Amino acid sequence: MSDNTMQTLFAGEWRHAQGPRYETFYPHDGSVAGSLHAATAADVDHAVQAAEQARQRPNWAGLKRHERAAILHRIADGIRARAEELAQLQRLDNGKPVGETRALVASAAGTFQFFAAACETWEDELTPARGDFLTMSVHEPLGVVGAITPWNSPIASEAQKIAPALAAGCAMVVKPAEITPRMAIELARIAQQAGLPDGILSVVPGKGSIVGDALVRHPLVRRIAFTGGTEVGRGIARLAADKLMPVSLELGGKSPTIVCADADLDHAVMGVLFGIFSSSGESCIAGSRAFVHESVYSAFREKLLAGAQALRVGDPSLATTQMGPLVSRAHRDTIERFVELGRTEGGTLLTGGMRPSGPQYERGSYYLPTVFEGLPNEARLCQEEIFGPVLALLPWRDEADLIAQCNDSVYGLASGIWTRDYKAAWRIGRALETGTVWINTYKLFSISTPFGGVKQSGVGREKGRRGILEYCAQKSFYWGLNESPLPWAR
Repeated sequence: MSDNTMQTLFAGEWRHAQGPRYETFYPHDGSVAGSLHAATAADVDHAVQAAEQARQRPNWAGLKRHERAAILHRIADGIRARAEELAQLQRLDNGKPVGETRALVASAAGTFQFFAAACETWEDELTPARGDFLTMSVHEPLGVVGAITPWNSPIASEAQKIAPALAAGCAMVVKPAEITPRMAIELARIAQQAGLPDGILSVVPGKGSIVGDALVRHPLVRRIAFTGGTEVGRGIARLAADKLMPVSLELGGKSPTIVCADADLDHAVMGVLFGIFSSSGESCIAGSRAFVHESVYSAFREKLLAGAQALRVGDPSLATTQMGPLVSRAHRDTIERFVELGRTEGGTLLTGGMRPSGPQYERGSYYLPTVFEGLPNEARLCQEEIFGPVLALLPWRDEADLIAQCNDSVYGLASGIWTRDYKAAWRIGRALETGTVWINTYKLFSISTPFGGVKQSGVGREKGRRGILEYCAQKSFYWGLNESPLPWAR
């Protein structure tokens, strides 16, 4: 066993999981980024059993809300104290450019800060009386909850699940993506150092088919928060239905961005480039279908292609890099199959569609920004989530037809509109079947604003003050104020 093999936090104890040892790899050059042991179903059971015991003790769920909030604030401070170190570690985990990983670390700290404030100022309700009694509604922690997180933005996604669950008073077991476990492990370390009681947070790395399945099926787990692919989300939903267990599922997307005839083309081009090619397109909200009004289509295409070809693709450790590698060579193979599919479907490849050349790219999983045109919206390239740097350009003329095409998708996660006409933005935005609409911007987030999708992009919402309530059970109280006994038994 290597001396640098990572341990993980199980029930307050730092140790190796009981499963086989495996390695993670830096997508830039294929070098080993870390090694650790995968968890087993027995590890999951141990973590959940310990969490159940911990949540019944008074030193977490029994704390006053401002006392829990103080620990969440300390977690935020701990993240900020290690911000650069965490950003560099996440860069090694999934190959994101360091500019992005720095922003994600800052976002995670802000998430804990927000839910600390939300926890401390969270109010229960005195409901309007409908008789000779006083009524009130209170919220209590669900108990042990589970989180299953993705590889593309782990620290931000994990913070968005851990922080509200802790604010609610729950205990949580986190199953990070198999290939990017480090951020969850480091968040657990920071939380422990901030004073989180033992057993309240555990991390169980490993394969979703083993570890995730054991977590979802465990009878003591009362809620699952999942971010990932739609097919896996369906499987979780089926298991949850058998347990009558609530879930939040943030799943795939095929998000449309709309460029209207009156749009500021420079703003629109920059926004569309950012929406699809930042994070190398490995984003559920990637704006992968660009509908451009026919009157500005040629001008927009010219500016877009120039911008795409000028993007700086390369070493994610450099602050000047805009696009790093894809997460793995296997994932790049998937992207290449989609590009070939676009060709066979009759699309015209305008730029990209290949690996970059040069010795600096040979060992990494790099792929160039890719743009197609000439495909109908019903083409598979325009319907299936690619999760990579591939954009389809589609001209439009009629607004009703535009909205029909945008909504002609099994997904409904996000959308973007570029226009100077605020009435058109409102009208189109209300007609789009998506959980988020960006207007004259794209891919910007606020922890204070709920996020989630419709249709096969998922159920439930994360973020926002009410995000805490997702991890609570609501209980109603009736206080009799009548002076005389209830009359029925007379």
